[in-house]
Amino acid sequence: MRTALSIAGTDPSGGAGIQADLKTMTMNGVFAMSAITALVAQNTTGVREIVEMSPEFLGQQLDAVFEDIPPDAVKIGMVASCGLIEVIAERLRFYQGKNIVVDPVMVATSGDRLISEEAVEVLKRCLLPLAVVATPNIPEAEILSGMPIQSPADMEAAARQIGDACCCAVLLKGGHNLSDANDFLYADGTGAWFYGARIDNPNTHGTGCTLSSAIAANLAKGFDLPVSIQRAKDYLSGALKAKLNLGHGRGPMQHNFNLTGVFAQEA
Repeated sequence: MRTALSIAGTDPSGGAGIQADLKTMTMNGVFAMSAITALVAQNTTGVREIVEMSPEFLGQQLDAVFEDIPPDAVKIGMVASCGLIEVIAERLRFYQGKNIVVDPVMVATSGDRLISEEAVEVLKRCLLPLAVVATPNIPEAEILSGMPIQSPADMEAAARQIGDACCCAVLLKGGHNLSDANDFLYADGTGAWFYGARIDNPNTHGTGCTLSSAIAANLAKGFDLPVSIQRAKDYLSGALKAKLNLGHGRGPMQHNFNLTGVFAQEA
């Protein structure tokens, strides 16, 4: 059985972060492992508090995984500070990590900022060049590229800017600011669109985590990048169409998006 490692923060409500990653990887047919960057008190309505792991302890978690069960793919999610980014990059280089997917989580769906400004530059310099693909959404791509994104042409330009500057493929996800579910992949100097129908479901908490984890799982199974992306989009669309209703809260997103455990993907 192929293996995949998620390096990310937690979500006690189960819809995003490490919890969503592990469910997604499992449902996509790989053995899922984790290294926690931060304990996050959050749910679908917002982030209450973040307690970061120390770089030393995160390094110990990564050593424990790589020395025993080397992952066939690595997904990196929320990494909030320079020290954590640096230790991840150093350990991945040391162990020659492969099939690295970086989801540059900067702002939660609720609008809460999850990364310091100085850490963004370290992310671009140290971590993105190790990635097979980075998967920013539009607000994250605007931060990484320094460009406003208001059209498909802007998406293409921003993806090229990030990819050329950081030496990695970039899957720029639509859906934020643009009324579609179309994603643009820039890789090896060429671009391709992945089209998707926008699904009427307000429960979008954790969709970015789910997509990037599904891409990593499919890369671990030996699919190439375009096929892994398409399979991941199909998986996410199926989850959104299921419209699982879990919530009993009072917030604006009271029905927690937590579909990865009930929507099976063929291995």
